[in-house]
Amino acid sequence: MKNNKSKYMKRLIIINGPNLNLLGKREPTIYGSLSFTDYLENLRKTFSDIQIDYFQSNIEGELIDKLHEVGFSYDGVILNAAAYTHTSVGLGDAVKAIETKVVEVHISNTFGREAFRHQSYISPNASGVILGFGMQSYELAIQSFL
Repeated sequence: MKNNKSKYMKRLIIINGPNLNLLGKREPTIYGSLSFTDYLENLRKTFSDIQIDYFQSNIEGELIDKLHEVGFSYDGVILNAAAYTHTSVGLGDAVKAIETKVVEVHISNTFGREAFRHQSYISPNASGVILGFGMQSYELAIQSFL
């Protein structure tokens, strides 16, 4: 039986953390007015030769479980841990524990926001960090795996 890798050049997953299910509705001046579902459809069309899977949860443990699940079989993880970026040692440890490279992404420039958002428990274990380019941050992360 063939695996998915034979069909696609790369197999990536975007993992979004808490409140990112509200993109398009939540603080449009910071996050824009496009829902992530609509944006993901555009990404999949733009990168049609790549399998782009998606997972979102507001629950820290579910994000950790998903990293463990995909962290040894995917070609890359694009992780926007949202507020957990600044609070979750567990997510940082999960990124460190897996083999798959992780690119940390943020829609806003976290260094231009509240001081507590300047700390990341993900960054020390990520292969790179992209922030402040709006939704285009995800596209830049995909390009980093090509």
